[in-house]
Amino acid sequence: MLQNIRVVLVNTSHPGNIGGAARAMKNMGLSRLVLVQPKVFPSDEAAARASGADDVLASTQVVDSLEEALTGCTLVMGTSARERSIPWPLIDPRECGAKAVAHAAGGEEIALVFGREHAGLTNDELQRCHFHVHIASNPDFSSLNLAAAVQVLSYEVRMAWLAAQQAPSAVEALEVGSPPSDDLATMDEMERFYEHLEKTLVDIGFLDPAKPKHLMPRLRRLYGRSSVNRSEMSILRGILTETQKVVRGDAHKRKD
Repeated sequence: MLQNIRVVLVNTSHPGNIGGAARAMKNMGLSRLVLVQPKVFPSDEAAARASGADDVLASTQVVDSLEEALTGCTLVMGTSARERSIPWPLIDPRECGAKAVAHAAGGEEIALVFGREHAGLTNDELQRCHFHVHIASNPDFSSLNLAAAVQVLSYEVRMAWLAAQQAPSAVEALEVGSPPSDDLATMDEMERFYEHLEKTLVDIGFLDPAKPKHLMPRLRRLYGRSSVNRSEMSILRGILTETQKVVRGDAHKRKD
């Protein structure tokens, strides 16, 4: 089950934090680490801070974009330390752990996403997440080390996993009514849909690229909480395709 959960670090500046995150993950039974354009990796400093989690570092995947890091995932949860212009579904680490384990138990691929040490995740990156995770730290001293944040979420995942071993039915009850895991659209499929949707909205004049007014982020939030499955995705993409044909005049020509 835990093999279905990956930890994604975006643009990590200090290699020591990568090693610290690897150690935190191994402490809690997680092993899949994905790095999006790290400043320095591999690194002796990362290996030193890993303190024995060399196997996690050795199997670490390095990619060029967050989209690539999320390929195949059906549930993505990203850490957020501040309020955003568009409110997103917000959960705490305990809910994050429970959701991760419940979905992983169904065979889904899960991603826990962490941002840069100095600035966290951008709005665009957070809009690729289904949920934002907020760690309720001391408001007078809220800055949390990256590896420490990974430790908090990894711990909650492990606690939920241990509970699942004792009472499997309790985990299943967490996600009653969810589509079967093999039917859910993955994040890369959703990204292609969002690109198709945005282009169609521009084609029909509903979206002005010069004045988008948060339209696409709001639509991402709408579809992101809908657990779209592959059959529904085919319908949505078909509607968009036919709409584009009408705009181009293809549908009228075909009738003639």
